[in-house]
Amino acid sequence: MKIAIVGAGIVGVTTAFELAQDGHAVSVFEQRSAAAEESSFAAGGLLAPGLLSPWSAPGASPFPTLLGSQSTLRLGSALTLAEMSWLRRWRRAARACAKSGEPRPPLVALERLARYSQVRLLHLTESLDLRFEHSHGTLLLLRSPDDTKTLTAAIKALRDGGGTLHEVDADTARSIEPGLSPALHLAGALHAPEGLSGNCRQFALVMRQASQHRGAQFHFNTRVHRLAGHPIGVHVQGEATPRPFDAVVLCAGAQSAALLRPLGQNLPLVALHGSSVSAPLREELHAPQGVVVDVQTQTTIARLGQRVRVSGGAELGRGTAQAHPQTLNTLYRVLGECFPGGVTHSSGLQVWRGARPMLPDGPPAVGATTVPGLWLNLGHGASGWSLACGSARALADQIAGRTPDIDLEGLGAQRF
Repeated sequence: MKIAIVGAGIVGVTTAFELAQDGHAVSVFEQRSAAAEESSFAAGGLLAPGLLSPWSAPGASPFPTLLGSQSTLRLGSALTLAEMSWLRRWRRAARACAKSGEPRPPLVALERLARYSQVRLLHLTESLDLRFEHSHGTLLLLRSPDDTKTLTAAIKALRDGGGTLHEVDADTARSIEPGLSPALHLAGALHAPEGLSGNCRQFALVMRQASQHRGAQFHFNTRVHRLAGHPIGVHVQGEATPRPFDAVVLCAGAQSAALLRPLGQNLPLVALHGSSVSAPLREELHAPQGVVVDVQTQTTIARLGQRVRVSGGAELGRGTAQAHPQTLNTLYRVLGECFPGGVTHSSGLQVWRGARPMLPDGPPAVGATTVPGLWLNLGHGASGWSLACGSARALADQIAGRTPDIDLEGLGAQRF
């Protein structure tokens, strides 16, 4: 088939690879000048366990606080009705999960997809001999005994899915991550030895090359401003008529909702912005070896080759293009508390802020729409890096008329 993909972030390029691998004629349209220039550019490095990524789903991390300098969710100067509705639904789902202590269906669906995606990523890395910065092991820091309680549902979902998660004391945590500051008070930690971290943008670029070697064509600096419904196609800005395709896969992140609306497809998709700071490695012994999650502040610190990336923050609503000053203060503070002396701040710092296109129950929308030929692979939120390879393979199987190797219950757009 002749298939168009809108968006060349991590989800778009992995989808392009899987479809090109299946023999389809793939065209990828991206408004920026290169792949992974927006949400995937400097995302947090946590790959697995995907469910432990802050803001992956309601109930997967502590309940968000809205007030004070230590708030984990910051609201912009003006929220739209859609954003307010999204926030109510997210908070309602998080409360229900916290009250029951049991993993709700969206949490189970997200864990299932994340585990499948990790297997697929490892297969691609080995079979294609892909080279990108990555490290092994995930450690969740528990600053107080209550931190464990906030993760009860996520921990149960992980273990029910077959994941390995060890409860360890502070001394064991420091033996796993020797660079942790001895002054940092810890009540304990959770250790996932099979955890992974990696450079999302590097992986996206090597996957773009692998897609091109299989015939996929990438059209950069090309903005799709409208979708055609009958027959299916894309309207490229500056062109009078739409380009026809047998199928269109929408992977356009936060812009997807506006493209879907004229076709009667209404998804509660919003942009939840996060930030990261990447700093050059100063002293190997004082830096993280894998990825560390600070549960209390909902931040991650990942080792990416000769750099360390600390990421976190959640901003909803209208704001500036720059990272919120208090979010940056939190990132610098957590990095200094956990790994003092591990990085240099004098030069080579990269500060980034990007959108996480998220749906209110957590999992992405993967599959067909009610418009013939229009498919979705979007809404991965903070878990795009963790879910991309699995959702791309599952979608390619659906388009080919095959039964995917994973149960996709709870991932269809029709759930909204």
